[in-house]
Amino acid sequence: MSRLEELRLPDLGEGLTEAELVSWAVAVGDTVELNATIGEVETAKASVELPSPFAGVVRELLVQPGTTVPVGTPIIRVETAGDEDEVPPAPRRDAVLVGYGPSAPTVSRRRRPQPHVSRPPAVRSGAVHARRDAQDARETRTPIRGVRRATAAAMVASAAAAPHVTEFLTVDVTESVRLLERLRTAAAFDGLHVTPLTLVAKALLLTLRAHPSLNSAWDEAAQEIVTKHYVNLGIATATERGLMVPNVKDADRLPLSELCRAIGALTDTARAGRATPSDLTGGTITITNVGVYGIDTGTPILNPGEAAILALGAITRRPWVVGDDIVARDVTTLGLTVDHRLVDGEQASRFLADLGATLHDPVTCLLAVL
Repeated sequence: MSRLEELRLPDLGEGLTEAELVSWAVAVGDTVELNATIGEVETAKASVELPSPFAGVVRELLVQPGTTVPVGTPIIRVETAGDEDEVPPAPRRDAVLVGYGPSAPTVSRRRRPQPHVSRPPAVRSGAVHARRDAQDARETRTPIRGVRRATAAAMVASAAAAPHVTEFLTVDVTESVRLLERLRTAAAFDGLHVTPLTLVAKALLLTLRAHPSLNSAWDEAAQEIVTKHYVNLGIATATERGLMVPNVKDADRLPLSELCRAIGALTDTARAGRATPSDLTGGTITITNVGVYGIDTGTPILNPGEAAILALGAITRRPWVVGDDIVARDVTTLGLTVDHRLVDGEQASRFLADLGATLHDPVTCLLAVL
């Protein structure tokens, strides 16, 4: 005897209370196997594929793609076989998520609702169609959801709660550039994509040891300053879904080669849409590399819950005074934003000066950890 089973949107963890149904991989009437992917949902943290906790026939799809629903909402009904059938009954519990992002094959491709295009009121038919088509192209309305909505809320909350202060330092990083060239030919870095971001990240981690206030958080409810004795280094990453900040856990414990590998793997995962909620939470300090776009530097907004974020600008050849001579040097500008509740101006200035000194002469500071 068959029975109708109902899957509710499972708890996706990390305090997330809702998700948007992006697409179904099944249709009414399809036969599904246990743990087969039935759809994809998107949270503020990640894109997640839903496995079926039942084997049977799809009878109802209760949520339309593009709809955001709370955890616990019924989303699909599947008719399962009775005891006489060989198909085992499904466990009566929330599904366990198996896999993140679009890496697993699905029947239907990811899709979203068509944007709402503003239209002028009709005046008369006939000749008005050409004019209306031209006006349609002037505006496009896109629903605010998923990563974009979460990013917007986080940035507004951060800007409102934390008094932001940004300082800048222009540094001669010629020796860092030379060191990078040597590292790219070193056996320990074979196969790794060694970039200025890697070296700046390591320099930041080393500098942070003497400046713990920049690795702290403000606990408003407890009225306490929480100093972190570990560093989860956030790397601001542009993705098709919007800005994400995955973080390398315990980055301060990694040698330079492993840090390079971890940053590369994490950003690749985020860009592919496979970052997990764990990857995107728990950061303690962040780097944003605006230099890859040729930008001199920026005034970044703090990631909520963090005391500092560093903007790395483009490295360019510029005339530079060395002694009594003007020579061509590799130069970059760093932008450091801090939460002024946690970091005084002197502390921010000393940190930025120490970081600049490390990048100006990196061999002395980095030789022991290569």
